[in-house]
Amino acid sequence: MTTSSTSSRAGFTLIDIMVTIAVFAVIMAGALPALINVSAGMKLGQGQREVYQELQSARLMAVTSNRPIRVRFNCPAAGQYRMTELIGSTTSPVADDDANDRCSVAKWAFPANDSNPTTRPNHDGPVRDLPALVTFGASSTLEFWPDGSVHKRVAAENPWTPVPVAGTAITVVKGAIVKSITVNGLGKIQLVQ
Repeated sequence: MTTSSTSSRAGFTLIDIMVTIAVFAVIMAGALPALINVSAGMKLGQGQREVYQELQSARLMAVTSNRPIRVRFNCPAAGQYRMTELIGSTTSPVADDDANDRCSVAKWAFPANDSNPTTRPNHDGPVRDLPALVTFGASSTLEFWPDGSVHKRVAAENPWTPVPVAGTAITVVKGAIVKSITVNGLGKIQLVQ
């Protein structure tokens, strides 16, 4: 009886492995821009949601404290925002309320130095930052009133003009990608994709 033995040479050659790595590298090079865009979109979405939460908090604070609350954008610096209590009244705000340093935590501390309702402000929030490389588009300060309505300054009027029912947009930008938050005059705040 004769047995024949065959030796099996199963496996990959060096050329097979090099071709596979080359194909994989080409595919990854093509996918890299898409991965970068996903990362940028995630950072932008994070910034959009954080601003949305701050606007919701400002509206709630205005209603519960019975005090007008403003949300200021690019304050004190680009990419930063802060919730501030209106000093004075909507028809006659105190001059300090419009001062350039109104977002300064050195002058306007968070938390407030006291909780005495006769001294103002008591409801200023912390200065918040957008994620890295995310900025605001053209966004004006919004003022939430105790009745839940929203106002913004159009000229030098006091009180500020109500936001129309159609709303106004707060935009956040990263590169060429833009996301918005709409706020209407009745206080409805929505994320726009």
